Amino acid sequence: MFNHMVESDAPQLDPVFHALSDRTRRRMLRALADGDRTVGELADPFEMSLAAASKHIKVLEQAGLIQREVRGRVHVCRLDPGPLASVQEWLAFYERFWTGRLDVLDRLLRATDAGKTKTRSPRGSES
Repeated sequence: MFNHMVESDAPQLDPVFHALSDRTRRRMLRALADGDRTVGELADPFEMSLAAASKHIKVLEQAGLIQREVRGRVHVCRLDPGPLASVQEWLAFYERFWTGRLDVLDRLLRATDAGKTKTRSPRGSES
């Protein structure tokens, strides 16, 4: 089964998956889902320097997941959910794949259970 959308968008998704591969960056994105944050506010929950937080933010920016705006000396970050929609679309292919496989397993298990029920005598012993 070949899905052209899945294969053609994969290179553009590489930086997004790289950015999402790190727990700290995922937590930063989660915080940004609640609203804009400064670099300091994003760094605050973690035991890291502002320089280290900035490196994580740079990865998120390069993936297109956030936008950074400079307001005087303050850098404010905003979530850009567009690339996440592309990831969801890519993952939907695999969700359909696994749902189909699980549906087949469910039918097989139900058929197996039905076969066991038919071979039992009224007292519950095998015929």
